[in-house]
Amino acid sequence: VAPPLLLSTFVQVANQPIIRASITIQNPESPYRTVGAAMIGIRESRGIGALWHGTSAGILKTVPKYCVAIFVKDFMEELLEKPAPDAPRSETRLRSAKKAVAAGVAGATITNPFDIIRNEMFKTDESLTAVCRRLCREQGVKWLWRGVDKNL
Repeated sequence: VAPPLLLSTFVQVANQPIIRASITIQNPESPYRTVGAAMIGIRESRGIGALWHGTSAGILKTVPKYCVAIFVKDFMEELLEKPAPDAPRSETRLRSAKKAVAAGVAGATITNPFDIIRNEMFKTDESLTAVCRRLCREQGVKWLWRGVDKNL
């Protein structure tokens, strides 16, 4: 368990500046048009550390996503009928696809709130806890499902 956890944490930290910049340029009001320009602009206006703002939400999203995906895949393994030994290979592939889709949908749904938190952190430069408090105050619990359809 530890090596995948450490590896996924390292990947999140290493990719965070690119994630931050790519989400920044998705905002129609962003002055930046490319990931590179956004990274430079964020660094110049807020400091180098600002490129890693939102890392906590990214890490909090990664672990549950993979745990849920593995749980759902294992659950579907037991739930779905196993193809007969002489069944066409397409039946095995279809069964695998069903497991993968179920795991992906579950993972995206469970971790949606962390996507929202991270994006809000980027937009406002607030901390994780400040974003959560503000969203609860402004939207109640509805914010937890905001945009979930886009993640599916």
